[in-house]
This record gives sequence, structure tokens and C-alpha cells, in this order.
Amino acid sequence: MKLLTEIDSLTPKKIVEELDKYIIGQKDAKKAVAIALRNRARRKLIPDDMKDEVAPKNIIMIGPTGIGKTEIARRLAKLCKAPFVKVEATKYTEIGYVGRDVESMVRDLMNVAVNLIKSELRDSVMDEAQRRTKEVILSYLVPDSKSNKKPFDSAEEINYDMKDTKEKFRTLFEEGKLDDRYIEISIVSNSSPVVEMFSGAGLEGMGINLTDLGNMFGGGGKEKKKKVTIKQAKKIILDQEIEKLLDMDKVTDMAVDRVENDGIIFIDEIDKIAVKSRNASGAEVSREGVQRDLLPIVEGSQVNTKYGPVRTDHILFIAAGAFHMSKPSDLIPELQGRFPIRVELKSLSKEDFIEILTKPKNALTLQYQELLKTECINITFSEDAINLIAEYAFNVNSEMENIGARRLHTIIEKLLEDISFNAPDLEEKTINITKEFVNDTLKDIVENRDLSKYIL
Repeated sequence: MKLLTEIDSLTPKKIVEELDKYIIGQKDAKKAVAIALRNRARRKLIPDDMKDEVAPKNIIMIGPTGIGKTEIARRLAKLCKAPFVKVEATKYTEIGYVGRDVESMVRDLMNVAVNLIKSELRDSVMDEAQRRTKEVILSYLVPDSKSNKKPFDSAEEINYDMKDTKEKFRTLFEEGKLDDRYIEISIVSNSSPVVEMFSGAGLEGMGINLTDLGNMFGGGGKEKKKKVTIKQAKKIILDQEIEKLLDMDKVTDMAVDRVENDGIIFIDEIDKIAVKSRNASGAEVSREGVQRDLLPIVEGSQVNTKYGPVRTDHILFIAAGAFHMSKPSDLIPELQGRFPIRVELKSLSKEDFIEILTKPKNALTLQYQELLKTECINITFSEDAINLIAEYAFNVNSEMENIGARRLHTIIEKLLEDISFNAPDLEEKTINITKEFVNDTLKDIVENRDLSKYIL
């Protein structure tokens, strides 16, 4: 019997627990994505003849901005080490066929997967890459006897003569005594103006490899000279050597498999392409056209990429939108059917804001504490101060545009503006943010609606 991997063995409850560390509330959404992720793991264990029949249960998240929709999807992808891209549905209506087509989201996902696999395989070739890096740099430092090249512009500290052996330079190199010296190295450029000019123009969709196109015009793999310190050269050459040692066929195969079975595409602002009237014209026709372009990708089709064809049948699609002016039923019926799970996310309450400021591992208060510690300033937030900040954020969201937790970023930035500005010169190194401090700093701005519109 097939067994679950460590990543796939995450139970729905454990997935929700992990998401709870970073995202407050939204239990229904967390539950839905946890089940979707677990079903992927289950699918890998069922017989092959049934495996292809099990389609992913795509999700539509409904709710205003700033309440955690994108963060849930992003954290989910990170948790299961899945390739993840976020796209805005509206950009396809704005650009249309002149620029990027809808299939570009799959190509972007494939690029992310290739980089993800490369990152995972780096450790397996790191020792050899470091050895090669050292030898390459030493070859610049100690050219062969036929070369007139000197390792440095000036050799006042190191006498460059026949007595200087490669071993001597090796010792100096390993001790880091040469890190600040400059050498001229060759850097291979993998891109070209031709590739950049045609990138996103849909040529990959026609089976044209952009890298090959660049090589035809003499732009691919071109070497250029660059003068850098040896410390910089170590990183540049190490990356080049890792690239040479990685088996790109293996990387590509693994990336295709990861995309096809674990990839997640987050389509934001899908409500903006919903069409209320089926007899519409103009802009609404364009929006409906985007829906029809999305349909085959979400249903399952083959997309050509520079790494080869990729099937989208089992990519998980998570769509999101506020749906203030429209509703999910305004999407074309075929597309609605491909998003069987609907989850409504709730607007954030004052209590939610208090938890956002204190509970997550990346809480805003903790972020600012760590930032100011770099200036030897220790700030603390009293419980009353946290409550008042949350109250202000909730009230401003209620009276103006509701931008969810993002309102906290604006309010705290304004609250700590003077401290951040004067931090390098402050004599007082311990600062307690009290309710009075919050009140004195923010009360006038919050109560003046005109000021709030522009500042908060």
C-alpha cells in the first residue's frame, strides 16, 4: 500500500493549526482549503485508473479586501511546498491579446516550480559547486605561465612572482584575506533583448522557445566581463556552477510533476469579470470573454511552456473577490461549475484586530519591535493601547472604505512615525506605547473624517 509523505500526511486539523499561526479567524475558509489539500494527498494513494478521474475541488472565497483571502492561499502553498502564483483576473481585460494571454498564468507557475526544484536540489550539488568555485577563482588569481594577466591591479601587499604558488593563494583565499580584492570575471548572460522583447507575447503558446529565439539572434549565453570583489565573485560563480551541475532534464521533469499535481493558482478580483446581463456589450463582452478563456484552463487542458507541455487538470484554482457589485452566480455557468466550493469570509471585528496585533507569529507589533531593536530602541504596547488601536482601525473601516487588516498597517505606521524618524538620536531607549500615547497621536486624525480619508 502506498504511504503518505511527511508533507502529505498533514491532517486537516494540523493544516488549520498551521494557518492559525498567521491568520486570525476565517475558520470556514481554512477548513475548505485544508480539505482540498488533504484530498490531493488522498488522490495520490488511489488506484491509477481512478486517480485521473478525481478533479480538484476549486474554491471561491467571497469577502472584502484585507481579511486574509490571499494570505490563506499563500500560506497553504508554503505549507505543502507547492508552486504558487497569484494573478489578477482584471489584467486580462486590460491587456487582452496584445499582451499576456490567460495561459501565461500556467507558464508563470511552471517558472516558479523550476526555481523551487532548483532550490531544493542545491544542497545535493553544493559541495562540488563550492569546490569548483574555489578552483575557478584561483585560476583568475594564478593564471598559467603563458598568460600575462595579473590577479590584481596593484600587488603592493602580495608579491606576484614565480614563488607565489596556487597553494599560497588558496590559503589566503580560504582565510578570507582576499575578499576585498578586485578581479575581472566572465559572466554568462542567459537573457537577451530579443527574449525580453517577445516575452509574454504568446510565442510559447505557439510552441516557440524564447531561449532558442534569443540564441538565433546571438543573444543567448553571451559572456561579458565584470570587475567585482572576490567576495562578490564567490556568490556569482557559485550560482553559475550550481546551474551547471544541476540536471535540467531532471529539474524539468520534477517541476512539471509538481505543477500538475500540487500547483496552486490564486485568481484574485474574479468578481470584476462577472457579467450581470447576458445581453451586454462593450466592456462586459470583454469580461465574459476572459471567463471563456479561463474555462479550458480550469477545466483541464494542455499549455505549452518553454519547459514543455503542462496539463492543468489537477492544478488547484482558488478564486477570490469582494462581490460587492456582483455575485458568483453572475459568472458564466460553465465556470461556476468548476468552482464547486464557495466560502464567505467575514469582515474583521475589533476583537479580530486585537488578535491580529498580538497572536500571529508575524504580528505587526512584533515586527515593529524587531525593527526598532536594530536602533537599540525597545518598545512595548500596553493592553489598553492595543485595544484602542484596534478600535480606531475598526471605526475607520466602518466609516470609510473597508480595507480589512491593512488598516492596521497605516494606523501603526502613523502612530510610530516620530519614534521611527528620531530613533537613531533618542536617548530614551525604552518606550512604552500607552493608551494616552495612542490617543494623543491619533485621536484628532480619526475624529476628523477629512483627515482620515487622506492620512488613514
